[in-house]
Amino acid sequence: MSGTRRRGRPPVEAAGRGNRAKGRGTGRTRLTRRGRILVWGAGVTSLVVLGVGGVGAWIYQDLNGNIQKADVDDKLGADRPQNISPGSKNILLVGSDSRDGANAKYGKDLTTMQSDTLMVLHIPANREWASVVSFPRDSWVEIPSCETGDGGSSSPQRFKINKAFAIGGSSGKVAEAAACSIKTIEANTGLRIDNFMSIDFSGFKGMVDALEGIEVCPEQAIHEKNSKLDIDAGCQTVKGETALAYVRVRYGVGDGSDIGRIGRQQEFMDALVKKARAKLTDADAMYGFLKSVTKSLTASPDLAGIQPLYGLADELKGIPSDHLSFLTVPNYGREADYPTDKANVVWQYPQAADLFTSLAKDKEVTKAQLDAAKKDVVYASSVRVQVLNGTGVGGRAAAVAERLTEAGYRLAGTGNAPSSVTKTTVTYPAGLERQAAVLASRLPNARAVQDASAAAGVVTVVVGPDLKVEDVA
Repeated sequence: MSGTRRRGRPPVEAAGRGNRAKGRGTGRTRLTRRGRILVWGAGVTSLVVLGVGGVGAWIYQDLNGNIQKADVDDKLGADRPQNISPGSKNILLVGSDSRDGANAKYGKDLTTMQSDTLMVLHIPANREWASVVSFPRDSWVEIPSCETGDGGSSSPQRFKINKAFAIGGSSGKVAEAAACSIKTIEANTGLRIDNFMSIDFSGFKGMVDALEGIEVCPEQAIHEKNSKLDIDAGCQTVKGETALAYVRVRYGVGDGSDIGRIGRQQEFMDALVKKARAKLTDADAMYGFLKSVTKSLTASPDLAGIQPLYGLADELKGIPSDHLSFLTVPNYGREADYPTDKANVVWQYPQAADLFTSLAKDKEVTKAQLDAAKKDVVYASSVRVQVLNGTGVGGRAAAVAERLTEAGYRLAGTGNAPSSVTKTTVTYPAGLERQAAVLASRLPNARAVQDASAAAGVVTVVVGPDLKVEDVA
């Protein structure tokens, strides 16, 4: 199914200012070196192919037959990002639980399929580097209309990004769940998703248990009733329900954020990868591990088999360790824009837009570059916006203003432009360069231009016929 940003715009240099975002979006993900290449689906992929190399034909067929196939192409619609980097790949990786059967006891008042982990693995056309981008599950984004699996469809809405998987999976079908997540990520990033892999939590325990547990070293004791986790501080081996709870726990640990959980999941999967590699010669352990992996794996047709997974891992293994980046979409706590919302995060612009644009254009982004850029935080609520209608179509300024207000921007007023325009423009007075850059990054193909006659303290958007209201982020 690699891509271009519909909101494509040139990257901007990080200003390097020392602002720190409010809320829980500023935590830095702790990552170790090399073998942390892949979390959830990508880590599973490498392990599958490493373990299958020398098995007999019957075991190969057994494992191959376990992998479920889910075709989503007919559920994504025609309005998708275009591919401007032929040969590159974007693979959506989902860590999920269905709340059915063995999973029913995890989570309170949850009856639909859930995605606790969302990542995109970007493999460039030259195969010389790769990026794994994590999307915090509490990211407040626009979720487009999706098929719900029962013949119906959902209405577009703003909500946490992980709700997309639940909306599509309301009937228990992974294809619809994955399709809604793909549509949501494509709509909010402009990246075209080529394939996806989803691994269910119910198989996670089997993976860990087959390896006789994984060592974790929490710095403080964790006693958290929602995840049913009760462990002491210090290094210890966890397996079964305890291992599952450890990677799922959020509240009562550190700052209680999803950003912190992402770091723990990445570190846990690193340890799991290492232990699995150490047990490659243990036939019983490896067979049990691979059986749990493959029984829990659902993938798009191009990846639903041992052979295509082997091909993917073969592409990844040649990537140098210093050109493999683990990134988290730049974000800050939504309470900076909406003081009553202390639970969710919003993406930081223009840094998020620049990240997506670079990947769409197959340009490498390192963690150091992203960390430097995201220090320059401009909250949406600090930007005062005037929206003028330059289309001649009634109501267009009000519609765009409503979308921007929903995104946290402060409305200074609406009106009609002195004359019609052919293209949407963003103008600003001296001193509002950063605010204008943030706003322009939310409008497809818009560019910010300083104007000496611009209203003081206000960034002005003149809406042209090129701007679709639904594309305003």
